[in-house]
Amino acid sequence: MDNSKKSSFIKTFIIAFIVIMIIATPLSTKVIGVLELIPGSIVLAEEVDFKILIPSDSQFFDAFTNTNRINILVLGVDNHNLTDTIMLASFDIDNKFIDIISIPRDTYYKGTATNKINAAYKGNPVNTALAVSKVLMHIPINYYISLDYQGVANIVDEIGGVPMDIQFHMKYDDPKCKPPLHIDIKPGPQVLDGKTSVEFLRFRQANKGSGYKGYPDADFGRIKAQQEFVKSAIKQSLGLNFRNAITAAFDNVESDVSIKTALYLATKAIGVDSENIRTYRLPLKSTNMQPDELGIADLLTEIYSLGVSD
Repeated sequence: MDNSKKSSFIKTFIIAFIVIMIIATPLSTKVIGVLELIPGSIVLAEEVDFKILIPSDSQFFDAFTNTNRINILVLGVDNHNLTDTIMLASFDIDNKFIDIISIPRDTYYKGTATNKINAAYKGNPVNTALAVSKVLMHIPINYYISLDYQGVANIVDEIGGVPMDIQFHMKYDDPKCKPPLHIDIKPGPQVLDGKTSVEFLRFRQANKGSGYKGYPDADFGRIKAQQEFVKSAIKQSLGLNFRNAITAAFDNVESDVSIKTALYLATKAIGVDSENIRTYRLPLKSTNMQPDELGIADLLTEIYSLGVSD
């Protein structure tokens, strides 16, 4: 293949791999098969120095950098330049664990126009990385991946839809939204196309007085549903539509992960077991969506076994 096609192919694989890695679908056969198509992939055996997107001098930062982990911020951006989905995926390279912390979009964050963390983005993923790092006790963030609703729709259509079992009738209308939002997804097993997938991911609650219901725990239920959707989407993309998935990812995903780093991580992630995936939600104070600093410190200590001294 010529250099331009080779470069595009490598980048598409990189993005697809990282998304796959985040939800820890077993990769060995697929990854090895794709890597065999990339000339010069001997670089996979080389060690790499991970960059640090957000530096800090906090105790948690110092303790974290002594572990052999990489943190990747994953963002879903809506039509209003807000981050509708925020997840931090941490890959423990030595022990082959992946930990995913979901950050509710309405988490209190001082300094934005709405005092919500989803407004920190302002067109630049690094702004959200800074906000997430502060909320998570200043642990380092190495890289980011971001995509918008249209990107999600394009990828879903390219892989032939995403199978989901919808638990209740999702019905919501917001004519004032730009563009207007109309969600009407009936319950039961079905394959969601791109447009319907975006509606599923955006749904939180029904209109008041409509007689329809939403998630009992609002945004927290939505986070769980999004995690299930991602797992199903990746399982679908690892089937006969794998090449379509990586092509669609290349066209619709923005990331600052270098080719060398992603290929290195690909080899390290081979053999990751789905049982070694742990998911968490950011601890919040129950009354005002403010981050619970004590709860967060306990969570990080549990996840990363950080030796942080008083």
